[in-house]
Amino acid sequence: MGHDVKHDTTAASKPLIHRRCMGRGSVGPGIRRGARPITLLVAAAALVSSCSAEPPGATNIGVGGGPSIVTATVVGRPSSNPVGPIERPESSAPSSSEAPTSSTTTALAPTSTSSVPEPTVADDALASETASADPAAERGRLVINAVGDVNVDPDYIPALATNGYAHTLDGMGGLFLEDDLTVINLECPASEIGVIVPKEFNFRCDVDALPVIRDLGVDVANQGNNHSLDYGPDALLDSIANLWAADIAPVGAGANASEAHQAALFERNGWTIAVLGFGGVVPAANWIATDGRPGMADGDTVDTMVAAVAAAAGQADLVVVTIHWGKELQSGPPADDVTRARAMIEAGADMIFGHHPHRLNALETIDGVPVAWSLGNFVWPRLSAAGADTAVAQVIVEPDGTITACLLEVTIVSHGHPTLDDPAHRTC
Repeated sequence: MGHDVKHDTTAASKPLIHRRCMGRGSVGPGIRRGARPITLLVAAAALVSSCSAEPPGATNIGVGGGPSIVTATVVGRPSSNPVGPIERPESSAPSSSEAPTSSTTTALAPTSTSSVPEPTVADDALASETASADPAAERGRLVINAVGDVNVDPDYIPALATNGYAHTLDGMGGLFLEDDLTVINLECPASEIGVIVPKEFNFRCDVDALPVIRDLGVDVANQGNNHSLDYGPDALLDSIANLWAADIAPVGAGANASEAHQAALFERNGWTIAVLGFGGVVPAANWIATDGRPGMADGDTVDTMVAAVAAAAGQADLVVVTIHWGKELQSGPPADDVTRARAMIEAGADMIFGHHPHRLNALETIDGVPVAWSLGNFVWPRLSAAGADTAVAQVIVEPDGTITACLLEVTIVSHGHPTLDDPAHRTC
């Protein structure tokens, strides 16, 4: 956060219309809000005709007027080493009486796949039989939605106290109830305890808001951000427990480094989905979790991030990353974040959703993987036209592994109240 939090008078600006091809592994202007319908096909050996001279992995980029669509063939990893549910860490998980009733959400420790027991002879036969079958025959279509910064602090957004917490998401018209998974960045600890940490801005989420946003479709909340420790480690751990109690899976923070880098696992339509959170905007070094200290997952150190992604990829078909990174008010990613994105994709990330800059940035592909560099504000005060310009990043995974990604246009029409620009346009 920075001056954008309280005073944001930046004028809105729209990108120029352009169209270009990118070579494999390159990053360009990408898809932005307001782009006309265009299909970007990224496959190992087949490219759209206008990019036929480019090396494999080339991407068409288009910007104009209307919804933006990216299509890629990114087949998820088969679960060749099935692992049973791993219990949530006792250090921050609620008691069994508080635990979410859903049996499809578990915590996945980022351990290496070498710790998975070797299959027995019977398992080998079963694995061989399973490998010969078409995985798509047992998988359904997935719709995953993600948004940027969500703040349910009624002191920061008094409209929430006046209008109720349904005001946060009822402008979506039930969009998040229609999908298979909704991921947000929760920009505050949901706790009534703790001691304020001296910094420019401090946020505290109202615990009572959690069941409301859950009822409106939120499944996962990233706590790896520069406000999760605004009231110290006790409030952070309490927030994690409160999220679990509301049946919202917290990611990106924990009682120690291992817990902070765990993924939330979901079983959806025959797919195992792992969601990881990272915090790459660090107010102080002691905000990063260590073996003996609560904090957020390290979103700066590439080796740490790669290890967490690779561990999740070893036990899931799809890996979703939600990460707080970038520079405030910037319209594109810093070079270091591009490097981090490439490394996570190489390790097995299938989609990356970024946030923090308070500006909506491009949706691009790197080696066929959709990357939303910054999804901007979402449940936030309307401080400027540029800050109110936002989107839902939607990713659709077909049974055969084909991924389509797009930005659904959204505007924060009033404080804390994002609304779909076109309620009829609800899917890529």
